[in-house]
Amino acid sequence: MPEDDKQEINRKSGLAYAAAFSLFAAVIAGLGVGWLLDRWLGTQPWLLVTGLVLGAAAGFYELIRTSSKLSQDE
Repeated sequence: MPEDDKQEINRKSGLAYAAAFSLFAAVIAGLGVGWLLDRWLGTQPWLLVTGLVLGAAAGFYELIRTSSKLSQDE
């Protein structure tokens, strides 16, 4: 396999792993912020659920954005 092909595969793999990690991190961050706000404001579990939904939406947005970038490269 030519070196250029290996570099391209590594680049695309890195983008895919970064997108998956971004999804996970966004959900965890949303949960964390929601949990902290719930404890501070005493609104359990509403801000936790809101943080989960917003974190998942942000994570999926990043996943779709990265996936479209990968598919445009092909």
